[in-house]
Amino acid sequence: MYFGLSRFLKNILPKRLFYRGLLIVAIPIVILQITISLVFFDSLWIKTNKGLTRALVSEIVTIIDIYNNESEYNKKIVTDLYNKNFSFSVRFLENEKLPDIKVERWFSPMDRTLRRELKPQIGEHWFNTISYKEVVDLRIKFRDGVLQIFFPKERIQASSIRIFAFWITVPAFLMIVIAIIFLKNQTRPITKLAQASERFGRGEEIEEFRPSGALEIRMAGVEFEKMRKRILRHLNQRSEMLSGISHDLRTPLTRIKLQLAVIKDKNLSEKISRDVDEMEKMLNEYLQFTSSGAKDKTETFDIAELLDEIILKYENANIQTKIKKKIFFNGRKNLITRSINNLLDNSIKYGKKISVNLEKKNSNIYITCEDDGPGVHKSEYQNIIKPFYKIDKSRSISKSSVGLGLSIASDAVKSHGGDIMFGKSKMGGLKVTISLPY
Repeated sequence: MYFGLSRFLKNILPKRLFYRGLLIVAIPIVILQITISLVFFDSLWIKTNKGLTRALVSEIVTIIDIYNNESEYNKKIVTDLYNKNFSFSVRFLENEKLPDIKVERWFSPMDRTLRRELKPQIGEHWFNTISYKEVVDLRIKFRDGVLQIFFPKERIQASSIRIFAFWITVPAFLMIVIAIIFLKNQTRPITKLAQASERFGRGEEIEEFRPSGALEIRMAGVEFEKMRKRILRHLNQRSEMLSGISHDLRTPLTRIKLQLAVIKDKNLSEKISRDVDEMEKMLNEYLQFTSSGAKDKTETFDIAELLDEIILKYENANIQTKIKKKIFFNGRKNLITRSINNLLDNSIKYGKKISVNLEKKNSNIYITCEDDGPGVHKSEYQNIIKPFYKIDKSRSISKSSVGLGLSIASDAVKSHGGDIMFGKSKMGGLKVTISLPY
């Protein structure tokens, strides 16, 4: 039961830190204000109204006694005094009856208190608190007529309730507004840190992060900046090492090419030349793998137009396309181009017929590349995106490949917050799907 309740609370509570902090501040304030209001309403306001109503009923009973025992002359004098000193308006309506329509409000504290105080001391009566804005119309059965009394509502209701409601509501509202401002200032550094982490995770080049906010947030920002610098240093060292090795190997390859030109045995020269070309292709793949694309600028481009341009360069009639036009994407164009080129190169290398589709569903862009090649077993889907991984059997026919094409494509797609998925193609080969956030 506890687990179910905890799970229920997690589902209904807001997910963002700002709103959770606002609840922590606002809920105690609201509960405190409600408690104060209830205590005031029960202990002070209701008791005050009850005392005022009881005093008023005593005055009305006195008027009835005067009408029962005094002469007409004395009645007029007393009535005038009540009108003058207590803002009463008293008159006797002969041959009148009490109204049949009930206008009492059962939910009104004023009506409820007046009804409770009148019932034990006065016989048949009728009152109306809603027809007039500032006075109450009270009618009492008296002899062969009705005694009608008008008195101000302020005689039975304390006017301080409005002032109290104002002073209890406005400060609470101001406190919540101030809390919102402070919470915004506290959560802004966390949001900036999250945005910087997201951009760095996508491989974008970011400026040096400047920590701000509370001490704990500053410590997290400082550690993030240290981690960022360590990762960049590691990536640069890796790239420089591979670039240096590739560059150093180009020099002897160039000398071998020059020496091949003077070899008289053409058959031997062609074999060595093919081996040199394969080595150059491998070196190019190494260099392509080491270039992370972090320095590429983010731009908005039409990915449908980019696909058309890439496919057009291949000049291959076996590539069928189904591309939805005018789909714009914000990212690094060079990385996306490199990923699509690698997919098409693989499809052309191992298949004859190729199908390329582009569509947009909900908030994602999907690029699908299928071929009729030998395909890849399902158990190898997670391995083919690993650097330098090569499947034996049918795909080992290409000795010049070092197994970096799909790894480069996967890194480029994931750096944009997307994903790359593999499956069985309807054409019999491999189906590769790239999903990018729109």
